[in-house]
Amino acid sequence: KKKTVSFSSMPNDRKINSTAACISLMLEGCELKKVRSNSRMYSRFFVLDADMRSVRWEPSKKDSEKAKIEIKSVKEVRVGKKTPVLRSNGLSDQFPDECAFSIIYGDNYESLDLVASSADVVSAWVMGLRYLVSYGKHSPEAPGTGHPSLRTSWISSVFDLADLDKSGHIPVSRAVQLIKALNPGMKTSTIELKFKELQKASERPGAEVACDLFVEAYCELCTRPEIFFLLVQFSSNKEYLGVKDLLMFLEVEQGMEGVTEEKCLEIVGKYEPSKEGREKGYLAIDGFTRYLLSADCSIFDPQHRKVCQDMAQPLSHYYISSAHSACLLEDNFWGRSDISGYISALGLGCRSIELVLWDGPEGEPVVYTSPSAASCVPFRAVVGLIDQHAFTASAYPLILCLVVRCSAPQQRLAAQCLRKTLGEKLYLEPPNPVASYLPSPEQLKGRILIKGKKLPPSCEDSEGEVSDEEEGWELARRLGQEDREAPEGGGPRRVRLSRELSELVSLCQAVPFQDFESSRRGQRYWEMCSFSEVEAGRFANECPAELVSYNKRFLSRIYPSPMRIDASNMNPQDFWKCGCQMVAMNYQTPGLMMDLNAGWFRQNGACGYVLRPAIMREEVSYFSANAKDSLPGVPAQLLHLKVISGQNLPKPKGSGAKGEVVEPYVCAEIHGIPADCAEHRTKTALQSGDNPIFDESLEFQINLPELAVLRFVVLDDDYIGDEFIAQYTIPFECLQPGYRHVPLQSLAGEPLPHATLFVHVAITDRRGGGKGHRRGLAGRRGRRVREYTSTKATGIKAIDEVFRTATQPLREATDLRENVQNALVSFKELCGLTPAANMKQCILTVSTWLLHSDSTLSVTLNLAEQYPPMEAQGPIPDLLRKVLTAYETMIQTSRTLIESADVVYGKLIQAQQAGMDFHKELHRIETKEGLRGRKLQKALESFAWNITVLKGQADLLKHAKAEALDNLWQIHNAGQSCGIGRNGSASPELSRPRAPLEPIPE
Repeated sequence: KKKTVSFSSMPNDRKINSTAACISLMLEGCELKKVRSNSRMYSRFFVLDADMRSVRWEPSKKDSEKAKIEIKSVKEVRVGKKTPVLRSNGLSDQFPDECAFSIIYGDNYESLDLVASSADVVSAWVMGLRYLVSYGKHSPEAPGTGHPSLRTSWISSVFDLADLDKSGHIPVSRAVQLIKALNPGMKTSTIELKFKELQKASERPGAEVACDLFVEAYCELCTRPEIFFLLVQFSSNKEYLGVKDLLMFLEVEQGMEGVTEEKCLEIVGKYEPSKEGREKGYLAIDGFTRYLLSADCSIFDPQHRKVCQDMAQPLSHYYISSAHSACLLEDNFWGRSDISGYISALGLGCRSIELVLWDGPEGEPVVYTSPSAASCVPFRAVVGLIDQHAFTASAYPLILCLVVRCSAPQQRLAAQCLRKTLGEKLYLEPPNPVASYLPSPEQLKGRILIKGKKLPPSCEDSEGEVSDEEEGWELARRLGQEDREAPEGGGPRRVRLSRELSELVSLCQAVPFQDFESSRRGQRYWEMCSFSEVEAGRFANECPAELVSYNKRFLSRIYPSPMRIDASNMNPQDFWKCGCQMVAMNYQTPGLMMDLNAGWFRQNGACGYVLRPAIMREEVSYFSANAKDSLPGVPAQLLHLKVISGQNLPKPKGSGAKGEVVEPYVCAEIHGIPADCAEHRTKTALQSGDNPIFDESLEFQINLPELAVLRFVVLDDDYIGDEFIAQYTIPFECLQPGYRHVPLQSLAGEPLPHATLFVHVAITDRRGGGKGHRRGLAGRRGRRVREYTSTKATGIKAIDEVFRTATQPLREATDLRENVQNALVSFKELCGLTPAANMKQCILTVSTWLLHSDSTLSVTLNLAEQYPPMEAQGPIPDLLRKVLTAYETMIQTSRTLIESADVVYGKLIQAQQAGMDFHKELHRIETKEGLRGRKLQKALESFAWNITVLKGQADLLKHAKAEALDNLWQIHNAGQSCGIGRNGSASPELSRPRAPLEPIPE
């Protein structure tokens, strides 16, 4: 756990919800730790002078006139460890990031580095100082003085509407209902208690409240300090965001592109409650809060709400949402078969349903989960239901997995029922013998495929024997229903299959699995195998590369172990990481595993199909599912997650005995390949009520972003055992950057009304050598040994010579990328920003310093040039000189990258294509070279590694060039908008490169 500094802190009941409250706290003063450049910390009492012109501290060896900072000399206030002193090795672990802040002041840009007892104290000082720096000594209006604010006027007008007889008072009950209507999710008891407190404090008890009391209650209850803090940060006025402020917030913080003033006015019109605000284009705190809580500002990227992936790839290239026993509502043995389970699974986008057919009592087949179930459902009814609901949630193909446990006559009835009910939807065309892969989901839209056994071509009778799968027999065995015809020798069990049912099977013919070599040589693309989770788990651990390779051409279905008599679920990620397409889940059993499944399949319009990562689809690629570090050719990313607060958290179910107090904490979990699996938790928010403040930063490295899932879990901290409150699961690729609300769900995956987490999300590329090397002196940084990705020897001379030509281009590609990355990080750090900041934020920060400077210093960006230089006139302080040097380095490294990338990219692709020319001849060359056994395996692995590395490094370079061009676009754009740019418009060739979700070419 992080260590924290312990000394007197802000009283728990004090809520900072206005600038006036911040200034008031600063005028009273409080204890802060002052950090020296030698990493020592000293407790000092800091206070704002009564004239609000300077901040002083005591005790101090300096005389009182020197132990102060004038507000007019403050250039910037930074939150977190954003100066060299606070970032130094000696201090990094002694206090959390959110408890530190720095004041940059004076013409030499000196820094006063401080540590507070809590994030609340930091927020109060930072908000207050930023306000004073912007508005000088003008005191913020206290409630009830001067002109009423935009917000006060609006709340008063709401009160007037409720004051039916215009007496100036309304009943407390009506006032409570009004606030509840304006702030859904807030408890009635919380509002009633606030009115009692205010009535007592103002000595006005009774059954009615006046307008001023109503306004005060509303402001205290409905102002979220963390959102108010955000508004003040971006507002050029102390009270609201103007159109330009909102535009800046959306572009800089939320990462939105192409935002116009018209779009901002649309947001104001939609979310600002006050008529005056809507007319003038102002978004005040209530409208801003509503906007941040709205679907328009969701953490889930709206592009993924509709089908956004390439649906023209072979069926085997997708993960397919699959149900094991959809009809069950309870457990495997004592559960009752219930038809509504099918409707709910299909409604959730499930595209593969299992039907176990048994002989029915009235001569027609029925569907059970087991022969002992208390009730059974006629097969006819289930098929009718599937016909009705098959394509309500998704137009893509539905696979019916038939497990036949009924006699041949009843099989014929089942086949007739399927043909008659499903008609044209049933896919019966024979597989194309010339093709190598299954058709695509796009080609099979609106069709239902039957997965099952097929009679051998040699069988000409109306029925015949086929080998049976293990699935389903374990269940029968446990219930005393074991088939009496089980072979004595313990070989594969045989079952009778009717021709009518056999003829319904086309693209999903079930065959028994022998071994990977046999499949490689003899399995046809329309044949598929089912594996029990135990068998598949063994392959995933012992030979993951072979399982990944197998799944490139063939579908595989993983079904739960029969030992799961409680219908619990396996972890689908264990099999997705090896490319297994159909992991059959017990949809009726909620919990972590079902959350992962449900969250995962939301990412492509919830259509039940998700395209697998390219590294798992390409014919020649090296991918180890159990890799413990970054993968060749896949850019690792860093997820910076700040958990800020929670809203309207419900009590854990069944915790009535604990009273009203919930003491929550948040766990953020990453699920993916083993190298990515991680979990971090926030501290517990003690006695925080329903709206806890966490204010804690967490960080994760993601090596295979396309397979990663982020899960938020809110738990109640309890001595006996932490109780579940809520969760939300989202694929990494669907995360939107910026300030977002997470819509929390119950254990069963149902939305919890008004329950949210407020978070900040930022995603950055992992710098070449990782984060650990970024600490310490700049001089040390340069000496870090750079790691280069290289090719591996295959042991075949002709092939190795081709790959050897790529050695130099691989080094050049790494140098081009890392030089820019290092320069970017240095520039951002000197601007006092994190590596997650974008270029626009950097330029705006520099321009803000200049706005607050009294000297003749001026800095301009010459926008006439494609690579705009930053030029300074006047006396340049040391910090600014360093910033200008870092900017120049960044521009030069970016220029080198942009101008050299295409040539290096060409060399890498040329080497990769030359390598691929050998691929078709590989087996002939191996035989000629006499490679066998382990040597052969090693040669094939090295060949796949080299192809993957070359393609991956070429893609990374292409991506780096696009990012460098985007940074130039941001510099031009920010230079114009903040006034430090000269000579005008952005270069014509710098129209912003927009990256939509394009289909990934094979």
